[in-house]
Amino acid sequence: MCLGVPGRVVEVRGQTAVVDFFGVRRETRLDVVDEPVGPGDYILNHVGFAIRKIPAHEIAETLALYEMLLREAEHDIMAADVRGEIGATSAVEGRPDV
Repeated sequence: MCLGVPGRVVEVRGQTAVVDFFGVRRETRLDVVDEPVGPGDYILNHVGFAIRKIPAHEIAETLALYEMLLREAEHDIMAADVRGEIGATSAVEGRPDV
């Protein structure tokens, strides 16, 4: 199973955004996101691509769920997948840490 990871857009440069994922900033491609995003918006990231803008009314609940998952499920397979997804944003070849 693959999960997306929510993050807050910090800066947009054309089709690339700097996104904060729980304190880790990475570049994320905006080529396939479902609508325009700007600084302060939240997106769902999957392997370095924003796949969906998270509606404002869903942000608090989404972040709380992921924070609980990362905090309480250290050895859980879903938590490992989320951690892997956060790490994958920099593992795409040629993708620098921001």
